[in-house]
Amino acid sequence: MYRFAMKRLEEWKSSAYRKPMIIEGARQVGKSWLMEEFGDKQYKHTLKVNFDRDETNSRAGRLESIFSGDLNPKRLISALELEYAANINPDETLLIFDEVQETPRALTSLKYFSEDAPEYHILAAGSQMGIALHQGTSFPVGKISFLKLHPMNFDEFLYATDRKRFAELLVSGDWQMIGTFKNIYLDALKEYYFIGGMPEVVASFAMKRDFYMARKLQKELLSGYRKDYSKHAPALLNARIQDVLSSIPRHLARENKKFIWSAIRSGARSRDYELAVQWIIDCAQGYKVSHLDQIYAPLKSYIDQETFKFYLHDVGLLGAMCGVDPKSILEENSFIREYRGTLTEQYVLQQLKYLAENDPMLSGPAYWTGAKAEVDFILQMEGTIVPLEVKASYNLKSKSLQAYINKYHPEKAFRASLWDYRVREEFTEIPLYAILHLKNL
Repeated sequence: MYRFAMKRLEEWKSSAYRKPMIIEGARQVGKSWLMEEFGDKQYKHTLKVNFDRDETNSRAGRLESIFSGDLNPKRLISALELEYAANINPDETLLIFDEVQETPRALTSLKYFSEDAPEYHILAAGSQMGIALHQGTSFPVGKISFLKLHPMNFDEFLYATDRKRFAELLVSGDWQMIGTFKNIYLDALKEYYFIGGMPEVVASFAMKRDFYMARKLQKELLSGYRKDYSKHAPALLNARIQDVLSSIPRHLARENKKFIWSAIRSGARSRDYELAVQWIIDCAQGYKVSHLDQIYAPLKSYIDQETFKFYLHDVGLLGAMCGVDPKSILEENSFIREYRGTLTEQYVLQQLKYLAENDPMLSGPAYWTGAKAEVDFILQMEGTIVPLEVKASYNLKSKSLQAYINKYHPEKAFRASLWDYRVREEFTEIPLYAILHLKNL
């Protein structure tokens, strides 16, 4: 498999302003694999320091002892060389701190490496939940850089399933040629709606093309998430987190998909469940898309925090929660008829989140409602506010987008659907499978 984040790591390695980097992301999005793959390809040596207490208890105890004392980088490097019987050359060795949340002072030590020994190349990762719990006390604010790793996007899925050339064709912007191979893209899109972007699921599917095995792995991942919350969250909060997670398919099945507290359970109030929602967001397992009161830049200044939609972080996992049957993917065109709105919006949001994380000039998305109108996503791209309406099929009606255009007269407007790329009089039509290339249009 290939992850586009590898390019970010290559830039980090060669940067004159390099700091220790923490790779953030939900459980099982491929953080450990990415660090090890990067080390194998870019360094002569890689030393992985795994703080997982369940792996080797005696080593975990010694690592705890090493980092409980003086955090002077020279002392720590000497101790790690002794523990692993290795030579750590700063020019040739990548240091990986994995499951770093298990030893909070290892997280703190990154500050001292940044200040006193910046010559060392250090990547760190761990449970997003565990790392979040340590922020505000020993967290090395300002002394580290971050890379947020999401589930694999659609282009990465094309790479993984032996369709790399078709991903490269999307980059080229040759829309006539892209249209020629439309059916290949649509087949891949159907698969991605079901498989999603969790690396283990994608790798299994790439080898076996087994939808049922993919679903089994997705259910195991969902079960692991729930156990992770049980491990870290207090009992009452954990119960509320489980309630919120279970309610996501119900909320997204609603016509307007607005998150309603009382839909979690009868009598539920925002003050009872706000913290649970925030935990899911902080652990990178949920996305909040807020409502816009007004359309002005910057968008963040006009967001209505009390009104929002709440999505999962992966379309495949959402399909598993919704009980989407593999037959609905295998049968021709069935993905157009069933679950089309929910899965299509989830898919588009995933791609937009990837774009926003990797382009500092792009922010959002949020959503807008007017009189009997709703535009699914509103973005800010290089200072320009851009509406994006999402259609799951070939539906030509765009009353909501037209209402927005009539009211705000945007410089750019997009509709994503199954139609080929086309510049219309008032908006640009973009194929759903090309959402990642929106900013180039």
